[in-house]
Amino acid sequence: MGYADQLFDLTDRVVLITGGSRGLGREMAFAAARCGADVVIASRTFDSCVETANEIEAATGRSAMPYGVHVGRWDQLDGLVDAVYTRFGRVDVLVNNAGMSPTYDKLTDVTEKLFDAVMNLNLKGPFRLSALIGERMVAAGRGAIINVSTHGSVRPSPWFIPYAASKAGLNAMTEALALAFGPTVRVNTLMPGPYLTDISKAWNLDEDDPEPFPQHALKRAGKPAEIVGAALFLMSDASSFTTGSILRSDGGIP
Repeated sequence: MGYADQLFDLTDRVVLITGGSRGLGREMAFAAARCGADVVIASRTFDSCVETANEIEAATGRSAMPYGVHVGRWDQLDGLVDAVYTRFGRVDVLVNNAGMSPTYDKLTDVTEKLFDAVMNLNLKGPFRLSALIGERMVAAGRGAIINVSTHGSVRPSPWFIPYAASKAGLNAMTEALALAFGPTVRVNTLMPGPYLTDISKAWNLDEDDPEPFPQHALKRAGKPAEIVGAALFLMSDASSFTTGSILRSDGGIP
């Protein structure tokens, strides 16, 4: 191995990624497997998890375990954790990536059910998973947890207030968990900005506009593969002295 290969090596580690069957989660799952990890793909749609897991195994030769789960439902998370530990015996990296950002026309359109659904998936689920797995990581003497937030958590908009609030809570949770699980387990936030995933189709971007985000430093949206470098940094020993931090990957949002 070259120096960089050793620095980002994940050989034989187990990486659990929620929302791992599509979008940025899928990119991170493939990246982890390509660096030697076995991966767990967890999301609500089991068939999508199976499809992604099969593609990862075929492309990388690593083991990929699909698991259907609603991360926003507290009572389903123990089963996920037990299943992963039964198969692999450990989790080295947890990536809390699953999330939702529903749109609305006006604030009074936000129902209690919708508000609770956003909080459950984006904040309550990651807390419970981090508690269940983080304590096992501490007992094992090592581990890393990555909470995937959003630029909206620090630059909130009136059009996604519940989403922004839930992700701001995730940022705060990261700092507290870093203290709770240190010094052997690192906990960090990965904060993406606008990325061209299936979610971005609802933005109605002009495909002919070379600079659709003129106020941003890079003036464009990110390509999904551009999340990989930041994610691998936080997953691997390359970030061995990084915890309780927020790593922005947002194209330079002012």
